[in-house]
Amino acid sequence: MPKANSAFMKPMTISPELAAVVGKGPMARAEVVKQLWVYIKKNDLQDPTNKRNINADENLKKVFGGKKTVNMFEMTKLVSAHLS
Repeated sequence: MPKANSAFMKPMTISPELAAVVGKGPMARAEVVKQLWVYIKKNDLQDPTNKRNINADENLKKVFGGKKTVNMFEMTKLVSAHLS
């Protein structure tokens, strides 16, 4: 059985902007992404016509560097800047 990638399981420090969306850290990168999707679905922020796009509310705009819409692949890159 393959071992889980320890980089994804390592607890990371979360920026205050990201903590407003996913909760207080430290948290593993995989858990951050999971909580981010919970927030997106709960607040109905996924674009109904193109499910790959996320329409940011005020909290997510702070995480996304002020961008109003990002695709899910760009989202993970932008979120990485808020983890250390």
